Amino acid sequence: MNTYVVETRTRASNVTAILGMALVIALILLPLYAGRSTIQDMFFILTMLVLAQFWNLLAGYGGLVSIGQQAFVGMGAYALFGGVILAGMDPVPAILLSGVSALVIAIPTAFFAFRLQGAYFAIGTWVIAEVFRLLLAQWKTLGGGTGTSLPRSATKDMWFVDAIKALLDVKTSAARDILAYWLALLLALATIGGIYWLLRTRRGLALAAVRDNTEAAKSVGVDAGRMKWMVFLTSAFGTGLAGGLIYMQKARISPDAAFSVTDWTAYVIFIVVIGGIGTIEGPILGVLIFFALQSLLADFGSWYLLSLGVLAIAIMLIAPRGIWGLISERTGLQLFPIRRRLKGGQLDNLED
Repeated sequence: MNTYVVETRTRASNVTAILGMALVIALILLPLYAGRSTIQDMFFILTMLVLAQFWNLLAGYGGLVSIGQQAFVGMGAYALFGGVILAGMDPVPAILLSGVSALVIAIPTAFFAFRLQGAYFAIGTWVIAEVFRLLLAQWKTLGGGTGTSLPRSATKDMWFVDAIKALLDVKTSAARDILAYWLALLLALATIGGIYWLLRTRRGLALAAVRDNTEAAKSVGVDAGRMKWMVFLTSAFGTGLAGGLIYMQKARISPDAAFSVTDWTAYVIFIVVIGGIGTIEGPILGVLIFFALQSLLADFGSWYLLSLGVLAIAIMLIAPRGIWGLISERTGLQLFPIRRRLKGGQLDNLED
C-alpha cells in the first residue's frame, strides 16, 4: 500500500552536514596552525554570530523586534564580573551565571514589554535596557560609571589555561584567547544546533504560526503568549551567555561598553538584515560580510557607520529577505531546511 513520509532533509542539507563536520574539526584545530590575531578575529565572528542567531530567533521567527538586547549582554557581563570579584568564582563557570542572570531580568522585562506592540515594543525594550545601564553605573563595587577589570589572579589561574599552555606551548595571554575561542565555538555550535532542532519540532511550527498571524494561530489552539515567553527567555539566556563570554575575554568592563546599543544591537540587526532574517543561514552569511566590511572600512571613522547604513538600506530595497533569502529564492538552496515536505512511497511489508 502507499504510504507518505514527512521530510525536511534535502540533498544540499546532507552535503552541508558532511562539510559542516569537516569545518568543525578544522575550527577545533585552528589554534594549532593559526596566530593569535586570527584566533581573536574568529572569537569576534563566533560571538557576534551567537548574538545574531538569538536576535534572529526572537525577531525573525518569533516576530518580536527588540532593540534592547544590550540589556542581556550587559547584565550577563556584569554577572560574570560580580561572580568573580564578589564571590571569588572562576571566570569559566561564572559564564553560566551570566546566562542565568540575563534569564532572571528577562522575566520582568517581558512582563512589561509584552504589554506593548510593534514599534512600542521595540522602543520599550531599548528604554528598559537604558534603565539597567543606569542602575549598573551606580554599583560602586564594580567600578561605577568608569568600570573595572577582572583581578589578575582570576585571569591568570583560570580553568584550563595551564593545560592549554602545556598542550600548545603558548603564553598565558594566548592560552586565555584560545580558551575563549573554544568556548565561543562551543556556544555557536550549540546555538545553531539548538535553534535548528527547535524549528523542526511542533513548537517551531507554532512559533512560525504566531509570527505570521497571532490571531489565526490562537484559533487553531496555539498558545501565543506561551510561545512568546519561551522565545524571549531563550534569547535572553543565550545572549547573556555570549555577553559573559565576551567580557571574560576582554577582562575589562564599563556600563557604556557593556550596554552599547551600537555594538550589541545595531550591529546584530545589520548582520541579520543583510544576511537574511528568518533563516539560520542568513546570520552566518551576514556576520562574514560584516567582519569583511569592518576590516576594510574601520579606519574611515564615521564613514564606516554611514557605509553600513547605506548598504543595509540598499539590500533591503533590492532583496527584502536578505542576501541569503535572494539566493535561496532563485536557486532553491536550503542548507538548514525546516519546511516539511510530503514524500510518497511504497510500503512493502506491513505488519499488524
